[in-house]
Amino acid sequence: MTQVPLQYAIFPALDASLNGTSAILLMVGRGFIKRGRMAAHRAVMIAALASSTIFLASYLYYHWHVGSVHFPGQGWWRPVYFSILISHTLLAITIVPMVIITLNRALRQRFDAHQAIARWTYPLWLYVSVTGVVIYFMLYQIFV
Repeated sequence: MTQVPLQYAIFPALDASLNGTSAILLMVGRGFIKRGRMAAHRAVMIAALASSTIFLASYLYYHWHVGSVHFPGQGWWRPVYFSILISHTLLAITIVPMVIITLNRALRQRFDAHQAIARWTYPLWLYVSVTGVVIYFMLYQIFV
């Protein structure tokens, strides 16, 4: 297994769980709005935002203390992993302001503008959340 100091060992699994939770909440929230359940959509999307925010704080804390964790896989898995990691990282940086803008438009009840950006925010946020879990498994579980 990738060596992580014991006091920080829970963080990778915690972060993956938060990412997975965000992904599930995003899908549930989208389902609610497609069925016209605006109050349920709002509540679930705020929960997704909370889960992603806690993830980001936890992720930054962990990497501040542990630093970079190197991928132990070999062969053709390396370009697969780094392709996922690079796309995940670039989109994770991009998604933060997109989520803020999407939320801001919803809170200001500018629903047409909210819907216009949410069409882009949702799939990118979902991709970042799911690939976060994939990265966890590749880095901490599969290639040990």
